[in-house]
Amino acid sequence: MNSSIQDVAKAAGVSISTVSRSFTRPDLVSAKTRERVLRFADELNFSLSRSAAALKSGRSLRIAVLMSGHIRMWFTASVIEGLNDVLHAEGYDISIFQISSIEERREFFEMLPVRRNADAVIVVSFDIDATETAQLTSIDVPIIGINSADSEQHGFAASVTIDDAQGATLAARHLLTLGHRDIAYITTNRDVSLSFSVRGRFDRFMDYCRRNGVEPRAIECQVDEDGHYEIGNVVTQLMSLPTMPTAIACQEDGIALPLIFQLERNGFAVPGDVSVIGYDDSFYADDIGLTTIRQDPVETAHIAARMALDLIHDRTPNDRFRTLSAQLVVRSSTGRR
Repeated sequence: MNSSIQDVAKAAGVSISTVSRSFTRPDLVSAKTRERVLRFADELNFSLSRSAAALKSGRSLRIAVLMSGHIRMWFTASVIEGLNDVLHAEGYDISIFQISSIEERREFFEMLPVRRNADAVIVVSFDIDATETAQLTSIDVPIIGINSADSEQHGFAASVTIDDAQGATLAARHLLTLGHRDIAYITTNRDVSLSFSVRGRFDRFMDYCRRNGVEPRAIECQVDEDGHYEIGNVVTQLMSLPTMPTAIACQEDGIALPLIFQLERNGFAVPGDVSVIGYDDSFYADDIGLTTIRQDPVETAHIAARMALDLIHDRTPNDRFRTLSAQLVVRSSTGRR
């Protein structure tokens, strides 16, 4: 049988109003007290009506998350995990919107002010028009970016971004230092109108190589409707080149890992014949020995979630526009030319 709010207050040794605030206005309760209240509430199987809490606080207790990638992809799934870690504990639900075009993005920003069913919006890895952010600003809904390029200029309230310029530079420098001059870069073309943050990796990688007298060959990896990378076609393109590159840089580990297996299946030793470097340090990268650029999307999402909560409760985050350093992780998939 469910317990009452009076039962929780008595067990926790606090007032009924403190129990209520622990659910509806956590910013007014110390972390230690709220933790104690929530522990006893859980033990006593007590829950406060979400609709009542929303009505009292004037909030929807919901945060909209806009993302373009399939939810099962490593980066996307990791971001959702990180957001949920922080937001669920604060009583917020996550509503995920998969956006695949500028038209879908515009429709979302036109409808949200009418529905008013989100307290904040988190945009993951693609661009937003300044007029769209203005639509949310007009109704006091903060917008927070994760890996969103030029977020401050586009009117975001806050953002946290991996330093893709640094990461791409580290990858290019690593291959050049190993003596590679015949280099290919595998990138994707999702055939949509959105501008993705990973484009910055490609541009910076190419720029660094060119400034050092090397012109990498760009290979396009197609993505099917289910989000699968067509790696077989990539290998066909590589083998159709006049000479096989001695090093291959990949936009992300999701391309690099299956590419290694396909190359070896076609008789190429990694790194004996060709070196391969990825980007992410995702699942299985360590097991396979993939040299890659490390980022931590779970921690990145933790930071973005805390920024969202601060802004919802009219608190200014200490650093509203954070850039996180990338890290080169050298393993066995790269070697000297």
